Amino acid sequence: MRRPSWAWLMYLSLSHVLLFAQIPDHRENLAACTSGSAICDFALLTQAEAIAVAAAEHQRTFLDCRNGVGSCDYSKLTLPETRAVAVAEHERNFSDCSEGFETCNYSKLTQREASSVAVAEHQRNLSSCRDGYSTCEHSKLTKPEATAITAAEHRRNASGCKSGAESCDYSKLTAAELAAMEAVEHQRNYTACVKGYGYCDRSRLSPSELSTMPDAASSPH
Repeated sequence: MRRPSWAWLMYLSLSHVLLFAQIPDHRENLAACTSGSAICDFALLTQAEAIAVAAAEHQRTFLDCRNGVGSCDYSKLTLPETRAVAVAEHERNFSDCSEGFETCNYSKLTQREASSVAVAEHQRNLSSCRDGYSTCEHSKLTKPEATAITAAEHRRNASGCKSGAESCDYSKLTAAELAAMEAVEHQRNYTACVKGYGYCDRSRLSPSELSTMPDAASSPH
């Protein structure tokens, strides 16, 4: 019996190495194809694997369409899937409209949904007006709401004036509020002059107040 030549033995050994080396590569390619990776080589798939990959790709397309990811290719969906996607798109549009997002398409709302969205928009505008946001549209308030918002804005302005905020609008204060504000500002100025911090305007101090200043004793008479 002839012994196998060294060349034949080397061929068998190399064949085994190549076979086992291809197994991880095949698995990696299958994983890439299943996940929709661009490095997928469909030519390396078996018939069963190609069917499984096609099913995974179809499911991925359906989920992307239902979740509004990217541009949906409706031609790849079944009739039940198309209906499910349409329902999901309608619900997503209704939610966008209710939240005031720019993606809202009012033309796709039902009459009942449009009424609900109008209520949500009115409430959102009312909240903006109450909080003093620039997005407030006074023209969309009811008469009682406008009255209440005007009162709230007046209180907010008076509070800002009292605390020395730059947003203070003195022209919106009543005579009584102006008098009270002048007293508060006078006291604030006097305190700044006495303590030596903040903005001190000595020209606004009375003679008796000037005499209490820390450097009054060293001033020439």
